[in-house]
Amino acid sequence: MEIRILGTGCPKCHKLEEETRHAAAEMGLDCNIEKVTQTKDIMSYGVMLTPALVVDGEVKVVGKVPAREDIKKLLA
Repeated sequence: MEIRILGTGCPKCHKLEEETRHAAAEMGLDCNIEKVTQTKDIMSYGVMLTPALVVDGEVKVVGKVPAREDIKKLLA
């Protein structure tokens, strides 16, 4: 599973990365989590508002930090 956190470094971006890493660890997922910070790379996903969560190439969340349980549902 490929997970990408899209964000330029704002506090919400850091929080989404932290919560996603915890959710994946709690679920015991075999995944690669990558932080994407370059604006052109973020825009290539069609995302204009950060933070965003991308799972296996599909944008799942834009512009907010969901609760950890909600992130788990998106990763399941």
